[in-house]
Amino acid sequence: MEHIGLNKITNFNELNVLVIDDNILVHDLIKHTFYDMGIVNVRCAENAFYGLRLCTEMQFHIVICAFNVKSDKDGFHILEEMKFKGFVTKQTVLIFLSSETDETLVNSIAELQPDDFWVKPLNAKNVTTRLSYILDVKRKLFNVFECIDNGDFSKAIYYAERHIKNPELKKYHMNLRRLKGECLLSLMEFVDAEEYYRELRQKYKMSWVYLGFVNALLKQNKIDEIDQLLDSMTHRVDTRFATYDLLAQYYVDNEDYVKAYDEIKKAAELAPRNIARNKKVWDLARLNHDQREQYHATVNMAKFAKKSVHDSPELLLNVIRSAIDLATSVDVHESLDLLGKADKYIHQLEVDYEDAGHFKEQLIVARARIFNAREEKQKALRLVEMQVSPRPNMSVEDNLDKVKVFHELGMREEALALLEAVKKQIACDSLAGAVTNKFVEQEAEEKAEIHFTPKQLNSMAVEFFKRKKMAPALDSLHKALRLTPRNIKVALSLLKVIQAIHRSEGLDLDQKELAKSTLQMIDSGELEDKQKLHYDEIRAELGPIVCVDEAGDVEEGDIVTPI
Repeated sequence: MEHIGLNKITNFNELNVLVIDDNILVHDLIKHTFYDMGIVNVRCAENAFYGLRLCTEMQFHIVICAFNVKSDKDGFHILEEMKFKGFVTKQTVLIFLSSETDETLVNSIAELQPDDFWVKPLNAKNVTTRLSYILDVKRKLFNVFECIDNGDFSKAIYYAERHIKNPELKKYHMNLRRLKGECLLSLMEFVDAEEYYRELRQKYKMSWVYLGFVNALLKQNKIDEIDQLLDSMTHRVDTRFATYDLLAQYYVDNEDYVKAYDEIKKAAELAPRNIARNKKVWDLARLNHDQREQYHATVNMAKFAKKSVHDSPELLLNVIRSAIDLATSVDVHESLDLLGKADKYIHQLEVDYEDAGHFKEQLIVARARIFNAREEKQKALRLVEMQVSPRPNMSVEDNLDKVKVFHELGMREEALALLEAVKKQIACDSLAGAVTNKFVEQEAEEKAEIHFTPKQLNSMAVEFFKRKKMAPALDSLHKALRLTPRNIKVALSLLKVIQAIHRSEGLDLDQKELAKSTLQMIDSGELEDKQKLHYDEIRAELGPIVCVDEAGDVEEGDIVTPI
């Protein structure tokens, strides 16, 4: 894509403008207002498809895009695709239009860093004033934006510092200060960035100053120094979303995946359209054994990626897989409902994508897992033995799903051998993240130790309990809880077995510690009314024995032995 050039920003009659909005009245107002300013090359599109096609035909210097483009994709994904394809750069004037101002929309827009956000209905006078200012900024700071587009952040800082010393550019100094800080962070000069933002904080209270400062300190692992600041920023509407995002990455970098998961869920809730963030939720959900959130994250990814640059059959495959994962960890009624949805998703994938034939083995694996989850093991075995190769293929996710079907069908040697191949595959993949690495390690460990699904383990525990075989019942439920640590029903069943053991023969130290950790887990969760009545009875009996106070904490002086 050719550079915009300073001369075109200076000469209004050479500017090319693209307006994407499905409202013809918006087109007319912007056209007439721009014509009065001397900007005559204005092209309008009522949908994303036509707007993107126009971008392949000519270079636009100003792009104005509505958030709600109802005919195809929304404005967020239009502009995301434009940035991805190079149609929009730092030199481009980028303006978002919307009649909505809710927090999730504003956060999504902020991620794309537009030059301005215009709220409908538009006013011609305001349009003229605001566009004139933006064009002035682009013209005066052109060399800084050009350097950033070229990835030359050091040179961008040089120009920014020169401009800040120029009193004639005083009204642009705040823009320049922000650009300089972003460049320091891009260069990973975190010590210099900390000092720079610390000085800015003495004079300015803008949200970007606080976020830049926090980012610089988190990258240096100085979280303890900003504990109170972080708390205040997560309560401010203009900073909480970005703060959650920064904290999530900090905890990932420090391998605290539980806290990372808590923070990324908050960020995704406040800005749900970002596919990369939903991918982080998905990765951290499965690492933390949250099958329900894993399913929701894959559904969101497929939903928000529809008709975007991210759209692909792999996203629907992940929805199918996570639906089956959740089905193997819940009660029969919900399990059957999820498996029915998985069947529908398979049909949808085959209908929606012409190249679905490329996913033949993946869909066979999914169907086999569905058969097995419905307790039709022989059908599943026939499918796998005849049509699924134990050899790894190019996709890590495909291989992990094959591991699951082998493991669920009792083909443990094949499952573990394939997991070893996946570990080597990830070791050679420089793009594989720390969370994916950790998840594969966890899978290998658990698949070697635990040979059944949570649903199978729960059924086994019920049979053991009926036959008064409490030790194997407890072992089965303990393993099921390892695989589904947020499952209240499994936790209550485990406590019921411990209660029975306590009444018949008393508890040993390990059983007490298991009861204690389970009580604490349930105390931090949410119970239905019937569950709460049952739980209160168990807690009243076991709580004093395992030394858990009314707040669910370990009493002072109590020694906790790892399970």
